[in-house]
Amino acid sequence: MSSFDHRKYRPGPVVNLPHRQWPDRTISQAPVWASVDLRDGNQALLEPMNVSQKRRFWGLLVGLGFKQIEVGFPAASQPDYDFVRWLIEEDQIPADVTIQVLVQAREDLIRRTFEALSGARQAIVHVYNSTSPVQREWVFGQDRAGVKAIARQGAAWVLQGSRDYPDTRWTFEYSPESFTATEPDYAVEVCEAVLDVWQPTCERPCIINLPATVEVAGPNVFADQVEYFSTHISRREAIVLSVHPHNDRGGAVAAAELALLAGADRVEGTLLGNGERTGNADVLTLAMNLYSQGIDPGLDLRDPEEIVRVCTECTGMPVHPRHPWVGELVYTAFSGSHQDAIRKCLAHQTDEQPWQVAYLPIDPKDLGRSYQAVIRVNSQSGKGGVAFVLERDHGLSLPRWMQVELARMVQQETERRGGEMDGAAIHEMFRSSFIADQVPRRLVGYRLDRNGRDTIEARIARPDGEWVLKGEGQGAIAAFMDGWTRLSGLVARVVDYQEHAIGEGTDAEAAAYVLLEVDGERIAGAAIDRDTVAASLRAVLSALNRWDASGAVVPGGRCPAVSVDAG
Repeated sequence: MSSFDHRKYRPGPVVNLPHRQWPDRTISQAPVWASVDLRDGNQALLEPMNVSQKRRFWGLLVGLGFKQIEVGFPAASQPDYDFVRWLIEEDQIPADVTIQVLVQAREDLIRRTFEALSGARQAIVHVYNSTSPVQREWVFGQDRAGVKAIARQGAAWVLQGSRDYPDTRWTFEYSPESFTATEPDYAVEVCEAVLDVWQPTCERPCIINLPATVEVAGPNVFADQVEYFSTHISRREAIVLSVHPHNDRGGAVAAAELALLAGADRVEGTLLGNGERTGNADVLTLAMNLYSQGIDPGLDLRDPEEIVRVCTECTGMPVHPRHPWVGELVYTAFSGSHQDAIRKCLAHQTDEQPWQVAYLPIDPKDLGRSYQAVIRVNSQSGKGGVAFVLERDHGLSLPRWMQVELARMVQQETERRGGEMDGAAIHEMFRSSFIADQVPRRLVGYRLDRNGRDTIEARIARPDGEWVLKGEGQGAIAAFMDGWTRLSGLVARVVDYQEHAIGEGTDAEAAAYVLLEVDGERIAGAAIDRDTVAASLRAVLSALNRWDASGAVVPGGRCPAVSVDAG
């Protein structure tokens, strides 16, 4: 038998739920968020956080708006115990924030846990024991009745411990650990035993937390399990139903979302998904998923750079550049077709409209990102990306036929250097390639008379002296081309011409772009000048300077024969 043999595995458990309701529901509000970064996330680190790091992470979580934060396992760890005491004794817990601690269903550990929480205004005591068949039979050597008795006894010890500290407002939480591998009816049975001890009410509810301790099936199966539990447990109105998905199959966020559809009220997770094995549900991703659907996530996520910085510095774990919503490159497009679509959509998008930009599910500015990083140019980029960068950084709106030629140059250069090309380098390539209005011919000055039919007299410096060009036509460019043909004997036809202002105000410069056809071939030129007419004449000279009587072209190459009617 091969060592890689799928036949030794069986599908995860499924739930017989023919009348499931969750597929027809939608999420309309954010759940209660409970951060477990300082406990579950901390336990998953190669080097657990020290006190200083925990304090910094605590400040981040409070600042983001978490109202329930699991701060440790004080009965099992002296650093966790000391951190809980610091929070309480130094009055570091805001009045609207409740700390949570985890404890196994053991009397000595529960007693130690309440000692750690002494003096807290309010706290959640989270007790658990494992309930799945393999845990019952192989780990604990217990039958169903025996494991249920452990849960009931643990609940009783928690209730008893709380009575020794009457000044604290206590909330009890119970988790049937390995819930996803537990028979649904038995999970309900065990939790009923716990509820019988705690006797929760609508005014003093308890939390029942359903953990995907190991993600053993798809998120749809988890949703079925949650809906089954939610519709079969008694005292539902006195229960805050919570979920704690892990990410063994990569579906923790999806499982959390579907669990909310299935009746869950609360989600335990971590920032960026840190946790045992492949991690927990990523609260940041889940919250941003809600935000992108027009739902207030209830967390302040406007500064993801700070979130990433604190998380990485405190945990030592890097964040992938393609991490959903907050990765360095998630709002960056290299693909030419993507860049073109983004550029066109951004040109149409207004502040009054609902956001609808291709390839950008949210406005990057909402997360403190600028459009500087949206489009970056490498060998995979096309004319759209090049055009976007020039327009964004330099106010240049190139016509399509010039975009095509410049994009080809940029691609050749990025392939040669094997990397991306920044906006400054693209701008320099544009100027050196298309603004060629100085050599070998340069406009010295001109006089334009408009009396029904335009006449022009232009002085043009050349290496062998100065030309005086005279012509007439409908418009300055037509008159200039007429004079050029008379003077040089070379017929050049204007195929297309475009111009625009760069910036606003009386000091704005004009950018002019011209596409000429000379002897059956096309050549482009550009110029920038404060005088609109001078800009247009210099653009023509730029094109002519890229051409000489022998057909040679100055650096930059000839413009390909493209249709100017296409865009």
